[in-house]
Amino acid sequence: MEDITVIITRIQKLLKTSYQNIGDTLIAGGVDNMEKYKYMLGQAHAYQYISQEISNLLTKKEQNEVKGENVVDLRGKPKGDTKD
Repeated sequence: MEDITVIITRIQKLLKTSYQNIGDTLIAGGVDNMEKYKYMLGQAHAYQYISQEISNLLTKKEQNEVKGENVVDLRGKPKGDTKD
């Protein structure tokens, strides 16, 4: 399991570095036409999206699931309801 953690950490670092490099290039005026700007902006969005998805996968979320469906408890009593 440690091997996967190391790989994921390296991927996250690579994504962060690549995203930072694009930002630095854009800020420094390294874009000479709109096509290149749009391409780099697309790359930046992709890096952010992938980073967020990895983060979401690593975050443990407490969900009640039955066969892939969320379970909602509808038996809760509304406030002020004294009937049983």
